[in-house]
Amino acid sequence: MKTIVGLYDDIATARRVVEELAAAGFQRGDISLVANNQTTGTTTTGMTGGDGEAVAEGAAGGALVGGALGGLGGLLLGLGALAIPGIGPVVAAGPIVAGLTGAGIGAAVGGLTGALINWGVPEEEAEFYAEGVRRGSTLVAVKADDGRVNEALRLMNRFGPVDVRERSSQWRSEGWTGFNADSATGTTTPRTTSSAAMRPSAARNVETEAAIPIVEEELHVGKREVDKGGVRVHSYLEEKPVRESVELREESVYVERRPVDRSVDAGTIDAFQERTYEVRERAEQVVTDKQARVVEEVVVGKKVDKHVETVEDTVRRTRVEVEKMGGNYDTRFRTHFDQTYGNRGYTFDRYQPAYTYGAGLSNEQRFHGRDWASIEADVRRDWESRNSGPWEEFKDAVRYGWENVKDAVRDMG
Repeated sequence: MKTIVGLYDDIATARRVVEELAAAGFQRGDISLVANNQTTGTTTTGMTGGDGEAVAEGAAGGALVGGALGGLGGLLLGLGALAIPGIGPVVAAGPIVAGLTGAGIGAAVGGLTGALINWGVPEEEAEFYAEGVRRGSTLVAVKADDGRVNEALRLMNRFGPVDVRERSSQWRSEGWTGFNADSATGTTTPRTTSSAAMRPSAARNVETEAAIPIVEEELHVGKREVDKGGVRVHSYLEEKPVRESVELREESVYVERRPVDRSVDAGTIDAFQERTYEVRERAEQVVTDKQARVVEEVVVGKKVDKHVETVEDTVRRTRVEVEKMGGNYDTRFRTHFDQTYGNRGYTFDRYQPAYTYGAGLSNEQRFHGRDWASIEADVRRDWESRNSGPWEEFKDAVRYGWENVKDAVRDMG
């Protein structure tokens, strides 16, 4: 389990953080809160305690639950009031109460700084958190399994916790010289500040560890379609004059009289009977007809050609080199040098970079869980890209550095 601590100026924001932690599945027995009693707007009446400090009666009820922290009784264990040396009356809940009092609700005996130091917070930073509570801020802490530390950090940082480094610099500019647990009112007294550097983050993992991210770029080559133009085909009608000749036949009736002189024969014996003759005229007229015919086709289509393009680029990668300064590793490296290279006429300084390079490979995630035979090709390529010298001359030193350190370096990935 690891503890993440955050300091918030607004009591309502701190309450929201507690609610969000509970909603995210963090157990109520793992969430702690310490708020200045003036911040909550509650009163602590009828308080008695050892060494002149005041202790509230009815710790988890009454005005406390009905005030700014009302409703948190169901989310926090042991919500109640107590007095902290150097701070005064506070409202506290969660496992931090045991660290403050030693047992149950009452006058705090260890102080807030002591409880935080026991959780792994550096002493100087613990004093900054205690001073923040004294000045009216609210402290929220949660214990989280290793797999949920980042989740807790993200959730608590989302609500804008106090930047401890910036805030403490402001206090010092105003004359603050350190937290005084012996003063009930929180007055400051001159002191020698610790030279330990504090982290600028607000909500933080209190275990003393450093995580060095190994960042590596990957080149992803894909393809996408782009518009290169094309052909647009329009069809429309046009007219053109057409001229054709055609021969027409036309009939006309004519009547003429021709003088004759002959005898009436048998064929004309009945010429004196009445008769009617009819002759009709006929003529041809021009008739036109238009018929559409397909005489040509315009075909529009696409043909696909494929070609291969070679993409050249560079990618970046974070490289971490671990250099062992003295100690057992340096002694082992020198012993190995004497046994392997001592007869070549060179000093240890010539081969020390190779030992250091091999030791640094232990931090590279891609080599974890592998043996030398499976990584040698990659290691050689990296070594030669650095122009560090002939591989065949230095490879034994690189391998020795890697094999002696790999099992002792914890995976920080």
